[in-house]
Amino acid sequence: MCNLQSARLQSALCNLQRTVCIVQFTRLKLTLCSLQSARLSLFSVDKCVSCGSSPLLSPRMLHFAVMAAPVALHRLVASVLKPFVAGLTRIKVGLRRRERRSSYLLLTPLLCQAKLQAEVPSPSCSAYAHNVQRFQWIGELVPAFGISGSQVKVLSSPSEFYETMKEHIKMAKKRIVMASLYLGTGPLEQELVDCIEETLQRSRDETPISDLRVSVLLDCTRGSRGKKNSRTMLIPLLKKFPNQVRVSLYHTPDLRGILKFLLPERFNEIIGLQHIKVYLFDNNVILSGANLSDSYFTNRQDRYVLLQDCHEIADFFEDLVNAVSDISLQLQQNDTADVKPGMIHPFTGSRKDFCAEANKRIMAVVNEARSKQQHRNNIKCLSDNNSEQSLVPSDNGQAPKYTDTWIYPIIQMKPFEIRIDEQVTEALLTRAEADSKMCLTSGYFNLTQAYMNLILGTSADYQILLASPEVNGFFGAKGVAGAIPYAYVYIARQFCRRVHQNGLQDRIRLHEYFRKGWTFHAKGLWYYVSGSRRPCLTLIGSPNFGYRSVHRDLEAQLAIITENHKLQQQLQEEQENLYCLSNEISTVTFDHSNRYVKLWVKLVTPLIKNFF
Repeated sequence: MCNLQSARLQSALCNLQRTVCIVQFTRLKLTLCSLQSARLSLFSVDKCVSCGSSPLLSPRMLHFAVMAAPVALHRLVASVLKPFVAGLTRIKVGLRRRERRSSYLLLTPLLCQAKLQAEVPSPSCSAYAHNVQRFQWIGELVPAFGISGSQVKVLSSPSEFYETMKEHIKMAKKRIVMASLYLGTGPLEQELVDCIEETLQRSRDETPISDLRVSVLLDCTRGSRGKKNSRTMLIPLLKKFPNQVRVSLYHTPDLRGILKFLLPERFNEIIGLQHIKVYLFDNNVILSGANLSDSYFTNRQDRYVLLQDCHEIADFFEDLVNAVSDISLQLQQNDTADVKPGMIHPFTGSRKDFCAEANKRIMAVVNEARSKQQHRNNIKCLSDNNSEQSLVPSDNGQAPKYTDTWIYPIIQMKPFEIRIDEQVTEALLTRAEADSKMCLTSGYFNLTQAYMNLILGTSADYQILLASPEVNGFFGAKGVAGAIPYAYVYIARQFCRRVHQNGLQDRIRLHEYFRKGWTFHAKGLWYYVSGSRRPCLTLIGSPNFGYRSVHRDLEAQLAIITENHKLQQQLQEEQENLYCLSNEISTVTFDHSNRYVKLWVKLVTPLIKNFF
């Protein structure tokens, strides 16, 4: 039908063109004839004047007649053609509309296919689109990876974290990427290194030889502490597998010059650290706040999440770790460390140039991944209900899974002017609606002033879990470090006082974690939307919500948004298991003898709180 009308339109346009040509030719001909007649009339007038007879028209009247002839003809033609052209225009617009409608009809088989796929049984959640859209603004800052909630496993204990890492190291075929603050020097850490060595040896003995690569990123100052340290633990791997192993040591650009010369070991770590905790094995990724040290494998409570069979997320974090590794010092077999050829040195080179290069490399990873995932970000817009969920292809040959969970990798690297985690966290606290609940935890309760003001000023309910002095990692330490737990007590007391002064004790509640023989290092938050019994969002990773995390260190965490009921239940159980080992704090709590803070600690804390 559209083709027939298009043909008719083309024929009508051709006829119109021919008509216009004829009219123009006729107009020209009539104009010439008018001029000819006028000239003859004027000749006749002259002739009449010469013979003394009177003409019917005067020369002035004939002149106006000659000038008016073409104008009159033009008006005549326009009066005829304008309705005709208007009619053709309406026909053309109508055809275009029909063509657009007919192009949609070409998608009918695809839309029917999508509808058939959607009819496959899937986890039901009527609020799926609502909750995804609620947090879709995060995708404007970072890439968004759609996966199935069944690919996410929440680990609950240090031993499970340790055993899971060893298991995945032994199964690795292509890549092992580990980013941490440091690697300890005890027997458990040595066992971990031995697992990596065995896997590398097995890959070398395979036929054909495997292309397994191992990349380790640590902090330079923390990893170099003492004679036996992270560097000495990894040098044997470098010597035995020089073409397969890379060890990078990040050095903050802010520790330089006289400051680097004066600050001794331990104290030089307060300036800035590599604090990212990512453990990646082929396409499986663990995000945590835990370091590679024996206490984190036994009795130091943290949080851990395992993403299984997620190659795009694994690719992202491998690229991120590689970008930070490229700007870091490279450990050599003789225990020296220097920059890669052509790179700017972090503490002898220009700080401005080093930070600019770091920003360029790291943001290139974020922006490239985000551009690749923009199509996935728009999947949720295909329909208005949960039955239109998309399928996630599986890498291991299993049946595809439904997308009901979104993973947003969030980083914070203030020295390089990368402040994504800060922006996301502040926005989450700001947008938290009335009757929603935020469960926030930090092993080191030292909130930034901005976070503190948002918690006090917004309308959501907050349950904040922090470490009691006895489970703080610095408890019992020698020297000044032994006073750090009481500095945290003093900060918590000041915050609690502000809560009560503003009459917010029913909306903001503080809890202290205590477990005999354990220390507490968990950080993150769980977000319960209004009317929900389970969290739909969690933040999990390395940031502590304090000044160091925002301004000094390199941090990374995940924002996990899910409508998968089983995953929501995992997150709820994780949160409740931590909080059940806590007691609620009241103003009376700080009157106990074990909460006594010495005067010098009170005086010094405001001066040094930005360094711990």
